[in-house]
Amino acid sequence: MDDRFDRGMQTRRSVLGDAHVDRAEAAKTPFDLPFQTLITEGAWGTVWADDTISRRERSMLTLALLAATGNFEEIPMHIRATANTGASKQDVIQAFLHVAIYAGVPKANHAIKLAKATYAETEETT
Repeated sequence: MDDRFDRGMQTRRSVLGDAHVDRAEAAKTPFDLPFQTLITEGAWGTVWADDTISRRERSMLTLALLAATGNFEEIPMHIRATANTGASKQDVIQAFLHVAIYAGVPKANHAIKLAKATYAETEETT
């Protein structure tokens, strides 16, 4: 393993939490190992590990980009991660308001629906 992978795994655990990463690691197979290595090194070891902008800001950008591109499946995971990144509910709704204006109301509406459900689920378990 190189430094970027190790840094990526540390960042990934810090943002997503050990339980999430442990589940993902347990589900990893030889087939998806190259992909898992790519996202650990690229997304987590390079982009998320860079301290040019804060993790709070990265959360807001990530959520907005996921919604704007219609990649809704990962929104709940990144909503849960805001507990570790410092992005507040107000930050998240502001990101989705930008999505509404620049990428479309239906995408923002669906992202907000997912965020509300995830927040409700999270609050039930705490």
